Amino acid sequence: MLEWSERITIAANIEKVWDLFADANMKRIMPKVEEHTLIEKTEREAGAKHRQKYREGKRVETYIVDTLVYEDTPDAKRKTIHFVLGKAFEITLTFALTRIDDSHTAFVYEGSNKGVNFVGRAMLKLGSQKANLKVVHEFMKLVEQEAMK
Repeated sequence: MLEWSERITIAANIEKVWDLFADANMKRIMPKVEEHTLIEKTEREAGAKHRQKYREGKRVETYIVDTLVYEDTPDAKRKTIHFVLGKAFEITLTFALTRIDDSHTAFVYEGSNKGVNFVGRAMLKLGSQKANLKVVHEFMKLVEQEAMK
């Protein structure tokens, strides 16, 4: 299993950063997501379900994303999602924002990627933690760049 917890400070208001995690802005921070469709509840509550299509090269994977946690207060925001990708990987992601002041936000990105079958476990063992952290840092950098537009 791969796990990570990374933190950066973004020079933008917490509401502006949080808005990037709304359904309407998903493609700005997750460009490989081709479709993100709400199928249960509302996007702003725990228990929401989305059908998501993700492109990796020529292959498109379709899966259901469950929102496990959704918190939205003036000083702290948190969203935790869970999904199974390609019937091989069980992925849990948490996006947490904390207001530092009116123009700075702490962004913590935590997650885990667990192989759910032999193929998934083997692929995770063959992959490197360094390569995974590179993907994590690229995502965080994209969130920062989009928040500063």
